[in-house]
Amino acid sequence: MTTKSTKSGFTDAERAAMKERAEELRASGRGGNKKAEEAQALLDKIAEMPQPDRGYAERIHAIVTEVAPELHHKTWYGMPAYYLDGKPAIFFQPASKFDARYATLGFNDPAMLDDGNMWPTAYAVVGMSEAEEEQVRALVKKAVSR
Repeated sequence: MTTKSTKSGFTDAERAAMKERAEELRASGRGGNKKAEEAQALLDKIAEMPQPDRGYAERIHAIVTEVAPELHHKTWYGMPAYYLDGKPAIFFQPASKFDARYATLGFNDPAMLDDGNMWPTAYAVVGMSEAEEEQVRALVKKAVSR
């Protein structure tokens, strides 16, 4: 994807992400087996990613599924996301989505990562060894703790 800005001030990639989000919202209003369809859409997005993003997303998905099976899996702005109480708590932003230098594992407000007056909510991902997998596992556990 290109990062050229349009007259609106948004890049082509940002506009595409907003269109994906609009489609996600339309799809969430449809009947049928909504949760299964949303979970499949997340898996489809992961499968579309180029390496190494796909490998990172697959490992993160496996960890989130193992550690926090109560989270609802679906896409958010076309990215894999994991919802807590109807709100996106954890997401994976592939580097390829916005031609970024690194992928990002991010946490939104529902994630309980609170630690004093200031704490990180996004992590650059450029590798996924056992050490990083353990770090992701610990972050996900903390994110869903109440």
